[in-house]
Amino acid sequence: MSIFELLDYIGTSVFAISGALAAMRRKFDSFGVLILAAVTAIGGGSLRDVLIGNTPVGWMVHWEYLIIIVCSTLVAMLFRKKLAYFRKTMFLFDAIGLGIFTIIGFELGMAANLHPIICVLLGTLSASFGGVLRDILSNEVPLIFHKEVYASLSIIGAIVFYALLQTSLDININYIITSALVVILRILAVRYEWVLPKIYKDL
Repeated sequence: MSIFELLDYIGTSVFAISGALAAMRRKFDSFGVLILAAVTAIGGGSLRDVLIGNTPVGWMVHWEYLIIIVCSTLVAMLFRKKLAYFRKTMFLFDAIGLGIFTIIGFELGMAANLHPIICVLLGTLSASFGGVLRDILSNEVPLIFHKEVYASLSIIGAIVFYALLQTSLDININYIITSALVVILRILAVRYEWVLPKIYKDL
């Protein structure tokens, strides 16, 4: 198994856990928990694959993704009380998935011979869209539209990853540096309540 595949599996798992925790917080039944976990885990990657013409999408070809989602959901259900400790820091699961799927989306874009700017956008979409679907199905305003900076960290991560590709560093080192950077920035964003300026008028 390559580092790339390992990162993909880890990202799928942590996003599935994030979705399952969100579903349980909203008191979904067990089937609803599984569905929200699956949507969170594979939603962004599915849209990415459709956009670059990589069909059937990944989880339809590689059944192991479904096994990972089911197992991760069961873990979230069985250990929900212990995971409830992370209620205030559930963003940690999002942060890990954000960093990993940013890299995956960018690399798949490069493999499709797309312009680096498009690859950055693909990385951001891949990392963020599953969370958007999760929040919509949970009847919440998607996280990327409010609160702390989120999708912008994915953009930063993708740009850093592209810059590292221009160096002589081993690709595995690039993976580690980029994913760690996104996770750390996400934690700092929550800790210090970093927000982007809001533009609105009082109605």
